[in-house]
Amino acid sequence: MSGSNGSNQGLKIYYNPKQTVKGNQSFSPSAGKPALLMEALRASDLPIEVLNFDPMTNADLKMVHEAAFVDGILSCRRANGFGNRLPSVAESLLWTTGSFVAASLAAWQFKENTCSPTSGFHHAHYDACGGFCTFNGLVLAAMKLIESGANKIGILDNDQHYGDGTVNLLHKHQLAQVQHYTFGANRVIESTSEAWLRRLPEIVYSFKGCEVLLYQAGADPYIRDPLGGALTLDQLKRRDEIVFGIAGELKIPVAWNLAGGYTEPFAEVIKIHLNTARASLGIFESE
Repeated sequence: MSGSNGSNQGLKIYYNPKQTVKGNQSFSPSAGKPALLMEALRASDLPIEVLNFDPMTNADLKMVHEAAFVDGILSCRRANGFGNRLPSVAESLLWTTGSFVAASLAAWQFKENTCSPTSGFHHAHYDACGGFCTFNGLVLAAMKLIESGANKIGILDNDQHYGDGTVNLLHKHQLAQVQHYTFGANRVIESTSEAWLRRLPEIVYSFKGCEVLLYQAGADPYIRDPLGGALTLDQLKRRDEIVFGIAGELKIPVAWNLAGGYTEPFAEVIKIHLNTARASLGIFESE
C-alpha cells in the first residue's frame, strides 16, 4: 500500500457490501449510496483498489458515545439517525464507521489519499442522533488516530450543513489535537459562492502541520440539492481540486468520505462524488 499524496497509482477504497443497506426507510439515500458509488467507480476509467477491513465494535463506538446510547442503537431499541429501527441499518453502522476508520489510519500510515464511501457522521452527538447521522465516524477516526500515535489531525467538513455533532464531541472529549472546519458555519449561498471558493485555499493552508486530513466531500452544497443550494457542479469540482491540490502541496494525506447529497436524478450526486475521486487522484483536467 505504498504511494504518494495525489498520485495516479490507484485510489485505495475501503469498502465491504455490509456497509450498504437496500430498502432503508428514510428520505436520505445515504444508506444505499456506497454500493451505487462503487458500481460507478468500477465502470469508470479511474484506477482503484478495493480493500476490505474490520468493522468497528460496540466497545469502539463507546470510545466516542454514551454506552447506553450505543447499546440502544445496536439492539434496535432506539431509533437510528434515519428515524427507524431496522436491524440491517444497525449492523451497517459497524461497517460504515469501520470503513472510515480504516481509510483514515491507512492514509496516515502510508501517506496516501484514501476513500471511504460512507456518509452519516457529523450530526451525531454524544448521546443522540441527528440529521441522518447515528455514530460520529469523524471523531472516532480522530480518536483511533491519536491512539495510534498521530499528534495533529485535521477535519475539513465540506458538507452543506453545520457539523454540530462533531463540534460537540471534540469539546466533550477535549481533543485539542484536532483542528476542525465546517462549511455549514459560513452560510454560503449562490451569491457568495465564488467569494468562499477564493477563501478556500487559505482554509486548506490553515491545516499545515496536520499529519492527516479527514475530508467530508459533501455533495449537498450543490445548487440543485433540496437540502443545500450554493455551488454549481463546476464549483464543486473546483472545490475538490483546491482541497486535494493544496493538501498534496503540504504533503498531507487525505481520507475522504461522501457526506450528504439528495439531488434527483441521483446520477448527479454520483457525478459529484466521481469528480472528488478524480481530484483525489490528481486528475484535474476537464472531463
